[in-house]
Amino acid sequence: MSRENEPVQHTSELRNSREDRETKTLGELVTEIWDVRVLLAAENDHGMGNIETVDVKKGSADQQALADLQAAAACIRQGQTVAFPTETVYGLGADARSTAAVEAVFVAKGRPSDNPLIVHIAQRDQLDALVTEVNETAEALMAAFWPGPLTLVLPVRPGAVSPRVTAGLDTVAVRMPDHPVALQLIAAAACPVAAPSANRSGRPSPTLASHVREDLDGRIGGIVDGGPTGVGVESTVVQVGDDGTVTILRPGGITAEQLSAVAARVATDPALLAEGADGVGSPAPRSPGMKYTHYAPAGALCVVEGPPAAVAAWISAALAEAAQRGERTAVLAFAEHAEQYRADAVFSLGDASELEEAARRLYAALRSCDEQGATYIVAEACSREGLGAAVMNRLLKAAGNQLIQVGNQQPS
Repeated sequence: MSRENEPVQHTSELRNSREDRETKTLGELVTEIWDVRVLLAAENDHGMGNIETVDVKKGSADQQALADLQAAAACIRQGQTVAFPTETVYGLGADARSTAAVEAVFVAKGRPSDNPLIVHIAQRDQLDALVTEVNETAEALMAAFWPGPLTLVLPVRPGAVSPRVTAGLDTVAVRMPDHPVALQLIAAAACPVAAPSANRSGRPSPTLASHVREDLDGRIGGIVDGGPTGVGVESTVVQVGDDGTVTILRPGGITAEQLSAVAARVATDPALLAEGADGVGSPAPRSPGMKYTHYAPAGALCVVEGPPAAVAAWISAALAEAAQRGERTAVLAFAEHAEQYRADAVFSLGDASELEEAARRLYAALRSCDEQGATYIVAEACSREGLGAAVMNRLLKAAGNQLIQVGNQQPS
């Protein structure tokens, strides 16, 4: 929803508890914590290789971390839920073949069941057991971007995964993460791993193990702590047509420009441009993130777009009015402008010209708004080119599509 120079109705009341949206009661679990960060140092030095053959001569810490990773993999094989790091955000993994395991993911997250899940694999040959067809363009995309933050929606092989993974669709979303811990965990689990982001549904996605623990401690089997994630926003989700057209269903870590270097034609799904704030009445989503408000802090959030001077003036005035109402205020701004704002908390997203940093910082900033008790939050918009498409998509989802356009500026 876009409105020219029109204030949004804000409230100091926090959003209703997301526990109220659950349809099942989850018994308290003991969530194991496996700290395997030492393996990342080993990987940087020598490469992790296969989990069975990693050099562990450096000491007992390496051996313990490897044993912990095997324990986490065993939990997945036994039908439990395990959070783990990828290069984008932390995922909450379960055996994609087991309906009971996948249902435990939905319950832990409080996630709507008509939202499909992404299946993670560790080797290319795992894909053949999951899908019936991979066309030439899809193969080219995998060669260019796997492992990496690209998810492909492909025709599902009947019976290959639980129907809860596909949400009743005839397709399945698959990716190969570019993170050594994720790849080793999936390989050790010896099964395809369905894994949405490891957060309560609607909350900002987790980029640290501590974020996962904050949301899901006592609700899942375990957390593999692999340190901070890299990209910060989720994978790009695409579907390749019979004619080779690549349609972006969700913008993410691979940009449209990067896809265009491989595919002859790249398009954006019309649902991305027309989706409403709550997804009510929209068709069943073909991709995670196409429906419902996501990534949201507890306080009311809006995004302001336009020429920098007009944006700064609008935000400054809105912050002053909110403070007079007794709101606790926060701003997500780019480094060039952050110092001019007067709010209870100001979070820099880095330079506006370097949106990779904004992607890495975004979810942590949204979570910090909650830590600061912010009830009124304003975010500067960014360019929608390149990675900016993903950053703006997540910001608008977090804001329930509350976009303020100032200075007669139209979306770029």
